Amino acid sequence: MPRVLFDKELAELRDEVLILGSMAEKALVDAVEALIAGDLAASQQIVEHDLQINAKRFEIEDKALFAIATQQPIAGDLREIISVLYIITDLERIADHAEGTAKINLMMAGSSTLPRELGFIPLMAEKSQTMLRDTLKAYIEDDLEEARRICDADDEVDALQDQVYEERIQAMINDPTSIEHNTYVVWAAHNLERIADRCTNICERIIFKVTGRMEEINVSKY
Repeated sequence: MPRVLFDKELAELRDEVLILGSMAEKALVDAVEALIAGDLAASQQIVEHDLQINAKRFEIEDKALFAIATQQPIAGDLREIISVLYIITDLERIADHAEGTAKINLMMAGSSTLPRELGFIPLMAEKSQTMLRDTLKAYIEDDLEEARRICDADDEVDALQDQVYEERIQAMINDPTSIEHNTYVVWAAHNLERIADRCTNICERIIFKVTGRMEEINVSKY
């Protein structure tokens, strides 16, 4: 296949990654909004929509593997395609964590604690959403400096998770009837922390794609 057609295939792969990224981002935003509002119908929709996100991931994977099999790419082209395979896996897992948050909201419906107290969850969600949005931008722009900055932001999310854990444990001690509710809040915090970790993984792949070097930059400094 002429080089111009192969370049078109690579460009289409990048576009597909951004489509999957936007699907994962929407799932995350919607899941958090539903959690805060206690919107069970919205959470149920997120759970059902996750199958479409999974299907999109497998579709992109098939295209990437087909490109490897038919074009036998080397050097930068091969790094590009391999990075896509890793990145779409992390994006699909981000959507899984969003789905998990939606399921938490459904389980929380039976909690006796009203109104629902989420503590630092909205702030964690805001930072995780920003990380994901910035990660997708760094991917399409091959922005190494931004990729490294995003990885540093992961420590802020880690610190907030610790605060959620400490706050919720204290709340359980103070009011044993709130144990169920606060356990769900801790689970939600874990999902958001994992989303931030997945963004860090993607940023490491951006660096690999551009430089050809794997750098482990997600070791927490907190």
